Amino acid sequence: MKTISIINLKGGVAKTISAANIAHILATVHGKRVLLIDNDKQGNISKMFRIHRYENPSIAELLTGRNANIYEIITPSQYETLDIIPANMTLIKANLEVLLDPSRPQQTRLRTALKGIAGDYDYCVIDCAPDINISTINALVASQEVWIPIKIDNFAFDGLAELKEQIENIKEDFNPELSLYGCFVTSYQNNEVNRQGEAWLHEQKDYPVFHTHIRRTEKVDESTFANAPILEYSRRCGAARDYLSLVTEYLETVSDSDTRGGK
Repeated sequence: MKTISIINLKGGVAKTISAANIAHILATVHGKRVLLIDNDKQGNISKMFRIHRYENPSIAELLTGRNANIYEIITPSQYETLDIIPANMTLIKANLEVLLDPSRPQQTRLRTALKGIAGDYDYCVIDCAPDINISTINALVASQEVWIPIKIDNFAFDGLAELKEQIENIKEDFNPELSLYGCFVTSYQNNEVNRQGEAWLHEQKDYPVFHTHIRRTEKVDESTFANAPILEYSRRCGAARDYLSLVTEYLETVSDSDTRGGK
């Protein structure tokens, strides 16, 4: 199972939208078995797939429960090969509980839980909060790859160096398999600011960049009100075609042997 954390320390960059649509495309277009983890207290992934509930267990219980059964937390979506671990505001308390519990490792709880189901899925996609808290650290410790969505504006590159440093620290201390796989531009508009910003990214040696960018379209915003992945809401819009291209670009660089065998 290849585990991918999608994160940016800056909000408003289409992080959650990207995680949801990448996971949905992997599952429904490419036939992959996908686990999508909502690792953000806002629970927007859970809301999009209509599984946001406080009465049901969530990632909070997975991080804090000593004997939590991950199969009781995994929730099927309406798509056959796409399952979800939901989140809600209880993740705030869970982050604190983990930090206050020195009786067992704090940073590796998610990785330990996912090891038991690695053979059930080809991919695990984790939507991380725009913050470095203990649940985000758990996601990075459990992942092999980090993808960073970037919206080009005056603050687009704020926090990139700090995030890259955090990735390197976790790689050194907990997870030698972790790497920054790539950045990709979201909400792209064909203007000078976006062209220059994307060109700058491609020129940087420290930040690998996908060739595909995601065009800005109002259909993406509309899809959030419809609680639907963009392919279900407007398959022919520019953003839908771009997310399809992004996933295809990625899959062309990996093989099935990279995703199987419990990695």
